[in-house]
Amino acid sequence: MYIAMNHFRVAAGRGSDFEDQWRRRESYLDQVPGFVQFHLVRGKDEEDGTHRYASHTTWNSRQAFLDWTHSEAFRKAHGNTGGTKSVVLQHPEFKGWEAVEL
Repeated sequence: MYIAMNHFRVAAGRGSDFEDQWRRRESYLDQVPGFVQFHLVRGKDEEDGTHRYASHTTWNSRQAFLDWTHSEAFRKAHGNTGGTKSVVLQHPEFKGWEAVEL
């Protein structure tokens, strides 16, 4: 199992706008081999009012995730993200996690 997360800093007072953009977004993930699930999670707001979010996708393997990043589905899903520029304060920070078999 592989978990891919993008961490976002969202402008103060714009959290609901950010969430609405994700609700309306077509991800095409359901068309991708190896995709398991997606979640958008909200963290605790910063003292300055900045909102923290992370997109969280689970994959069968790291290779399935990498294959998706080179796919037509990826290009379509990320081709119209310009609307978030007024909401997101900086480029998201990516973190990838591989499951440890116990």
